[in-house]
Amino acid sequence: MFETFSAETLARVQFAFTVSFHIVFPAFTIGLASYLAVLNALWLRTRDKTYLTLFEHWKKIFAVAFGMGVVSGIVMSYQFGTNWSVFSDKAGPVIGPLLAYEVLSAFFLEAGFLGIMLFGRSRVGDRLHMFATAMVALGTLMSAFWILSANSWMQTPQGHGVNAVGQFVPEDWWAIVFNPSFPYRLVHMVLAAFLTTAFVVGGVSALHLLRNRTRATARVGFSMAMWMAVIVTPLQILAGDLHGLNTQEHQPAKVMAMEGHFESHPEGAPLYLFGIPDQENQTLDYAVGIPKLSSLILKHDLNAPLAGLDTVPRDEQPPVAIVFWSFRIMIAIGFAMLAVGLWSLLRRAQGRLYDSPMLHRAALAMGPAGFVAVLAGWVTTEVGRQPYTVYGLLRTADSLAPVAAPAVAASLIAFIVVYFFVFGAGIFYLLRLMNRAPEEDQGDVEGPTRTAGITPASQLSPDAFVAGE
Repeated sequence: MFETFSAETLARVQFAFTVSFHIVFPAFTIGLASYLAVLNALWLRTRDKTYLTLFEHWKKIFAVAFGMGVVSGIVMSYQFGTNWSVFSDKAGPVIGPLLAYEVLSAFFLEAGFLGIMLFGRSRVGDRLHMFATAMVALGTLMSAFWILSANSWMQTPQGHGVNAVGQFVPEDWWAIVFNPSFPYRLVHMVLAAFLTTAFVVGGVSALHLLRNRTRATARVGFSMAMWMAVIVTPLQILAGDLHGLNTQEHQPAKVMAMEGHFESHPEGAPLYLFGIPDQENQTLDYAVGIPKLSSLILKHDLNAPLAGLDTVPRDEQPPVAIVFWSFRIMIAIGFAMLAVGLWSLLRRAQGRLYDSPMLHRAALAMGPAGFVAVLAGWVTTEVGRQPYTVYGLLRTADSLAPVAAPAVAASLIAFIVVYFFVFGAGIFYLLRLMNRAPEEDQGDVEGPTRTAGITPASQLSPDAFVAGE
């Protein structure tokens, strides 16, 4: 089945397969760790059992997702040595320390406090337990910091030199870590993680609202998720726009592929909504676009000229069709998230946030949307960087280890089979946990349920929730 593919193609497919599996777990756990910290803080502040019940429920889901993320991440480092040893040799002096910093700071922080967060409330007290929960959340954000720094250096390399054997060696760590694309990509990824978690929580809460709209944990979870959607989605759209402007400056060929601009437009470029890229003939067939809007977005001038892929040699162009469509999938999901958030804001203003089955069904359908958007965004970023691993300096074809195609094919098949069973079982278990209402886990809740004078949310009537939205 794989006889017609080269070792490079198979190695790229293998890495794409494993990194796609991996990224969905950090994208979820980054946001979920912060959500748990907020829930725990609200429990300590109000002693409302609803927050504690939600915390105890979602911490189990976090633990499983965190473990799956760790396992899937180990496989990626394995491939650096087997399939991409030339890249590891040349870029290792820069990339290696950044990944080591992630392990020594972020991962150790997460792992060190994870046990206390999961099992230590009744053993260490509320304050230390809250501190541990906050440290786990901080660790996930620090992990994103170092990983995004390493990947961003591959997108916009600076602060390095080249030694006598052709290795990239660090000269200015500040310039390496805070390379030109890093701040934009870090903000964009963290906001994406928050939105991913928000829509998972919102979708799960909507499911339980459809079953029983008076369920306290479902109401609180849904309300918090929709507030996140309303607030963060516009910020993400703004961050995405700024990230796009940065990419236009440093990786113009990627933006040309995203926009489907095979031809240069000296008097204003259209924004193509749809089309079928034909890279062989350098055309966008059946294009549907809005005149000059792309120039307005990228240059803030309707008549600003924009260069096209006709200014880029064929062997320097990324695969346009993949980048073009993955970018549109990400954008479409972003605006769908905004629509759901605004819909929830309208229902909240009407006092019908918990009595709107259509909204709840829409939120349930949007539950996995964040994962799809994250994958589409990373496809856009990574495929758009081609044909380079280190942009403009090291080509992908020159990064490959001296391996034969059959060996790569065999390991790819092994990965697919193992991932299907191991991660299939893990995801199935996660879905079972989400399908179970948080109240069903109340037997696991530690500590007192309330303080004097505070009524738990679970004892409030539906009318009280509507009045207090």
